[in-house]
Amino acid sequence: MNPDLILLADTVHTLDGTPEPVQAVAVEDGLIAAVGSRTDATDWRTAGTQVLDLGAATLTPGLVDSHIHPVLGLDMTGGRDLSGARTLTEVRQLLHAEAAAAAPGGWVRGWGLDPNLFGSSRVHREAVDDVVAGRPTLIRLFDGHSALASVRALELAGVTGPRVFEQAAEVVCDDDGVPTGLLLEAAAVDLVERHAPTEPFATRKSRLAELLRRFARSGLTGGHVMDLGAGSLELYRALENDGDLPLRLRCAAWCMPGSGETEWAELAMMLREGGRRWSVDAIKLFVDGTIDNGTAWLFEPDSYGQSTAPFWPRPQEYAEAVRYFAGRGIPTATHAIGDAGVAHVLDALESLPSSTPATVHRVEHIESIPDNLIKRFARLDVVASMQPTHCTHYSRADHSDNWSTRLGRERADRAWRCQDLRKEGVTLALGSDWPIAPFEPLPIMADARLRRRAGQPDESPIGPGQALTALQALEGYTSHAARAAGLFHSTGSISVGKRADVTAFERDPLTADPDDLAGSNILGTVVDGDIQFMLDRVE
Repeated sequence: MNPDLILLADTVHTLDGTPEPVQAVAVEDGLIAAVGSRTDATDWRTAGTQVLDLGAATLTPGLVDSHIHPVLGLDMTGGRDLSGARTLTEVRQLLHAEAAAAAPGGWVRGWGLDPNLFGSSRVHREAVDDVVAGRPTLIRLFDGHSALASVRALELAGVTGPRVFEQAAEVVCDDDGVPTGLLLEAAAVDLVERHAPTEPFATRKSRLAELLRRFARSGLTGGHVMDLGAGSLELYRALENDGDLPLRLRCAAWCMPGSGETEWAELAMMLREGGRRWSVDAIKLFVDGTIDNGTAWLFEPDSYGQSTAPFWPRPQEYAEAVRYFAGRGIPTATHAIGDAGVAHVLDALESLPSSTPATVHRVEHIESIPDNLIKRFARLDVVASMQPTHCTHYSRADHSDNWSTRLGRERADRAWRCQDLRKEGVTLALGSDWPIAPFEPLPIMADARLRRRAGQPDESPIGPGQALTALQALEGYTSHAARAAGLFHSTGSISVGKRADVTAFERDPLTADPDDLAGSNILGTVVDGDIQFMLDRVE
């Protein structure tokens, strides 16, 4: 052995069942070459070995966010950040300032708008039309599945009334057929989005590079990218050519309603694309939208009589798409939030022929489901991919929020059943769904344990019986994230022969108080045995 790098730390959690205390990890040619004690490390070292002693730090397998949208997020986070606004008046003030700063005739953009701020009133462009001085305006709501357009933006897009789509999208209109400005799901949002100015490639590349550096500094060594929008391949190639891709990205291309075998074959061909640290490895599908907008798929309507329809108007075509990809050994990930939506995904997977090649299939989000579906995940060996902060940031223990009000108490009490899934032996991958929620993994791991927002001890926990243990939360970002990608043979634990992807913590994620963990530092990350960043004080 001739290691390139030796990492030393007082605590190393290998997550592979190694019984002896480990305090040293040797890396050679991008792989883990040995694990052992500090004494062992003295025998491994050669003249060319870099030794990095992190003292009281804790090392774990590299953290992986199992659901992010880096490139799509560039578009969704344009303009003024409204996610911190606590009242509609504050939103209006922020948009007024954004309009004042815009170029003459320029578009006003915003993102992160919380529909809870409208209270019992409908989401309507009247809330913004008078503060943007007649400028075209497009505001993304926090769920990423809807937007609010000003009257001028609707005029430029030629949107004057209802539209018919291949997917369950909607241009929401009043009783007179006049658009309210609320656009539900991608096809409706795109009617306006395509008329907004686009960023130059160089600007997008620079923004993406900075975003990925922030990902790395938060402790992430990888991410499961749940989109492959326009320009994604070119951006990833350009960043990697520049040596500016500090984490691994595993991408899933979208398969949408209205497509057939011709389009599916083209998507399957995309799985040949990739580089050293990025690849197209899966297909992303949707069976519903969101509860907050009334576009989820529920067995029973929500309190407004909504969320009764699937995203695929002919849901059997979704099952045919899954059968097409699964039959070719291609992993799938399906967005399913409502109980009927989740059930339909499981039905489709259960109907696959016995000759179907073994591969990983997963369901994304899973916000409210009954007991029988929990057991079906386990029986079918389907991965659950969930985002704890969707629960802690956007719902409330007293059920006074929009999400809970729409569902009613019984279904709201079945919120984000993380612990129930783990008890059944289901692989549970955790993530952020950035830009829908912040991407920093430590607060997310803390929220998964607390069932409330980290750093907010006065908040009541939401479904405290669904809290994860410290180990389960860490596994959700490491070993279970690897299993969710079908990659545990090569990553997800600090084991000899696996990729040398490592995250260094200031505080031990298995013993630290979750509130303290959320506010602590990530000391560094290593990917392929290369140090991506290291805080100055531990270099």
